[in-house]
Amino acid sequence: MQFAKPAYYFATLALVLASSTVAAQGPGPKGPGNGNGPPDKMQKSNNSQRAPGYERSPEDRGSGSAIEISFFGDNHRRIAGDYYNDMFRRGHCPPGLAKKNNGCMPPGQAKQWRLGYPLGSDITFYDLDRNLRTRLGDPPDGYRYVRVASDILLLTVGTNMVVDAIENLGRY
Repeated sequence: MQFAKPAYYFATLALVLASSTVAAQGPGPKGPGNGNGPPDKMQKSNNSQRAPGYERSPEDRGSGSAIEISFFGDNHRRIAGDYYNDMFRRGHCPPGLAKKNNGCMPPGQAKQWRLGYPLGSDITFYDLDRNLRTRLGDPPDGYRYVRVASDILLLTVGTNMVVDAIENLGRY
């Protein structure tokens, strides 16, 4: 049975070399994972391809977050802006926003979330009003909409990672 030992070593060596070759090639054309990535509505993008009206705060620029996904488009921003501006004009402020002279404003604190990072457990957020959710359309499977101060966020379900945002609703 002398032949079995060298064959075993040869087979083991072949498996190790084959697996290292596959690992060196990196992810396939669909990217990392099993090809069941985000729905077609969502696109990986860089800042130059962002929808107009999307702004990243200075601390988010160049943050090196691995994935940036753009879901909210101009239509989403227009719908959310119209919805909240109508509410503000009537003198109604959603929870978490304070009534000021010329509308509703978030409390005087710095933005507490960052794209590509989980929402902190100490951050107060609110589910969107059913009427606004209906106007925006359902979020992709595995995601949900929330409002933090004057921003609407798209979060992953489970980890609460901030994937995309409509920032500063008061400016629309």
